[in-house]
Amino acid sequence: MKKQLFLLYSFICSLNVCFATVEAFEVGPDQADQLPKGKEADGIVGDFILRNELVTAVIAGNQPLRRANMGTFYGEGGTSQGCLYDFTLNKRHNDQLTVYTPGRQRGPISHIRVNQSGEDFAEIEVVVSAAKNKGLYKKHTYQLHAGAKGLVVTTFFRNENKVVRKISLDDYWKPSGKSGTFNNVRWVDAVDPSDKGSYAVGWLDGAVKGSALIKRPSAPTLKHGESRTVTRFIAVGNSPADAYGNVIAYTDSEQSILEVSLKDEAEASSTGSSTVAIASGNQLIPAYPSEKGHLTVGLPHGSYSLNISDRGRKSVKMEVLLADSKKEAVKILLPKLSGVKFKIDDESGRDIPCKVQFVGIGETPTPNLGPQNRAHGCVDQWHSETGEFEVALDPGSYRLVITRGIEYGHLIREIKVQSGKFTLVQGSLKRLVDSSGWVSTDFHNHSTPSGDNQCGTDDRIINLAAEHIEFAPTTEHNRLYDWAPHIEKLGLSHFLSTIVGLELTGRGAGSHHNAFPLPKPNPFAQDGGAPVFQTDPRLNAIALQNFGGWDPDRWVHINHPNLSEKFWDRNQDGKADGGFVGYSDLINGIESQNFRGNDILATAPWKITRVGPRKSVREVREFIWLQMLNQGLRTRAIAVADAHSVYGNGVGGWRTYIPSSSDAPSKIDSKEIIQNAKAGRLMLTTGPYLEVTANGVRAGSEIPATSGKVKLKIKVQCTDWVDIDRVQVLVNGRQVPDYNYTRKSHPDFFGNDVIKFDRALELQLKNDAHIIVVAMGEEHNLRTGYGTSTNSQLRPCAYINPIWVDVDGKGFQHNGDTLDWPLPVSKPSAEKFETMLEERKKS
Repeated sequence: MKKQLFLLYSFICSLNVCFATVEAFEVGPDQADQLPKGKEADGIVGDFILRNELVTAVIAGNQPLRRANMGTFYGEGGTSQGCLYDFTLNKRHNDQLTVYTPGRQRGPISHIRVNQSGEDFAEIEVVVSAAKNKGLYKKHTYQLHAGAKGLVVTTFFRNENKVVRKISLDDYWKPSGKSGTFNNVRWVDAVDPSDKGSYAVGWLDGAVKGSALIKRPSAPTLKHGESRTVTRFIAVGNSPADAYGNVIAYTDSEQSILEVSLKDEAEASSTGSSTVAIASGNQLIPAYPSEKGHLTVGLPHGSYSLNISDRGRKSVKMEVLLADSKKEAVKILLPKLSGVKFKIDDESGRDIPCKVQFVGIGETPTPNLGPQNRAHGCVDQWHSETGEFEVALDPGSYRLVITRGIEYGHLIREIKVQSGKFTLVQGSLKRLVDSSGWVSTDFHNHSTPSGDNQCGTDDRIINLAAEHIEFAPTTEHNRLYDWAPHIEKLGLSHFLSTIVGLELTGRGAGSHHNAFPLPKPNPFAQDGGAPVFQTDPRLNAIALQNFGGWDPDRWVHINHPNLSEKFWDRNQDGKADGGFVGYSDLINGIESQNFRGNDILATAPWKITRVGPRKSVREVREFIWLQMLNQGLRTRAIAVADAHSVYGNGVGGWRTYIPSSSDAPSKIDSKEIIQNAKAGRLMLTTGPYLEVTANGVRAGSEIPATSGKVKLKIKVQCTDWVDIDRVQVLVNGRQVPDYNYTRKSHPDFFGNDVIKFDRALELQLKNDAHIIVVAMGEEHNLRTGYGTSTNSQLRPCAYINPIWVDVDGKGFQHNGDTLDWPLPVSKPSAEKFETMLEERKKS
């Protein structure tokens, strides 16, 4: 009987006539499961919930360090108690809001409490006392009414200071998708419109239903004792137009209801991917239909133009007149959809993840498939978790490039898409490079929980799999998180493995550090239970190494480091002071590469970069790393993507190969990976697969060679869109001319198939030396594999971590060579560095 009553209650609620009371309550441990879900959901225990039958909102509680993700007011004073963190429709649980701060509310509050919780409305009050706010008293109230899809947010200001205060009414909010204004209502879309989660806010002349919609008030100036009250209504919807309609429904505006029903003329495909752009004069607002092609929008009386667009169909335009308060129903027949249907597998017939680039041919423009932060349509690419998928395309001629990372071959297809039809593209991606015994890893990537990007977590996982990364720890900014459930949900467990980790991030000298494995996250605690950033990098390294209990198999590395600051010039005043003494003993590795460069063969610790007429100087980390090795700092080098997007700053440009007893991602032993990484068994690459042994041992080893002779075996494999033309052996960081091999100087050493270089070489050393082998494609690029994306600007490059050779039998001794440059302190200006280079040329 109880189950039947519950089902009846749920059915009534689905009709939007639920009679439940409007609630306001503080979330305790037993109520954590009532926090809403969604892409940007940040609610934790100690926050407050406002909920009616249609929507749920989360107001941040009065808790120390309470803050949204890293992209929102991080650092000192970065808390945002009393702000709106999550706001979602109950049907979708599709929160897209990171934070909404009325009057740019920021920092600590005096109190937050429930004022009202009852049948008609509920209210939460947030107060910042004048004593805590330099004499300015503030009170924010969040009020939710039954049947409303929005919150009434009222702010009261009172100046208790003798100094005149100008008050900010510039509310801060994020998401940061497309935005606009429609009839004095500001709207913001989700970063990815396909997420169908949008917000709108309008200013009102009062708090009660039926208040007039007004323009945003001007910022008031308050003298001592003066006060001011302002009110706005913030609504959530499936689209900007839906959210706008929810604002209008609360005001005194006369409105009509526009109902649009879209139908595919062949009834062969969904019309839910369409966009209905609603125009009034020079104002425009987008609306998104349901998967079945239906949408309902409340609009003021007037004439409107509708433009229905959907990639793969011809657009349809029409005019509608909303003259009274009745519903206006419009039925629109859309042309049949056209596009491409893919069926991609490997040579065994197994369905595999892959990436497709789309290039328009002739008069056909290259398509824009969507925002750069999503997998399924990012600019001119599509990343897929499966080999069977469809992509809608306008009729025309296209060139397709299909890849799966740097071990597989590629497919090129030139096709013609006909109107109303899907062209079949099928083929097999063959694994050309044999990487047996090693796995492709990336220790540093991000998705939207990190806060400084809006790349969906599923999109990041698909990006990793499509570029053939096999092991990728979860490393969100300042938040313990776990990608494993996403991997399992996407069916990618056989292609990608992860463990819980973290990037601990902040400003100043404290540096960014990645660490893993770490304890499982607590999703209902601040930052998932992550530690708090410190300004001394040593404290951060120690905290991460010991977090949740010391673990001998934990990895801690420094991200995109300022090496001169960390190891030689702590205060960056241009004078050597020893840096952060002892720091090198607390970290396991450094990200040595610059993400958009191949500088392991650079000859100076800095380089000049140009953006238009402006010149700047940046560190060449690889060169400084070689200097460090010569000073006895045996810091392991790793290469990562640090991806924050899918297109552009996406996965795949740099990666690190590490030995593994299993080549199957689902069977990778993370402890073994970390142990091998700590042992220096690491190969960094943008494309070439480089294998090196010295007297039979791999990178990271120390070998005796009392005769001074070292037998090197070097093998380089490349897939069919990567090539090299140089192999250089570095001895103590120096490019020894006798150990430099190029296609021009040694044409017989190089091949043109998968195996580009396969030689046994003999080195003759006089003193102890560390050996690094570099494979480089100086006359090549990665455009075939990355197209218009930023990684295409890289050259093919691979190098190993050092092999240490003891010649005198007394154990390896570093030589202190600084490679003809002083150990770096603070960066010189571009002009000074150019002068230094000129002086060196003359000398």
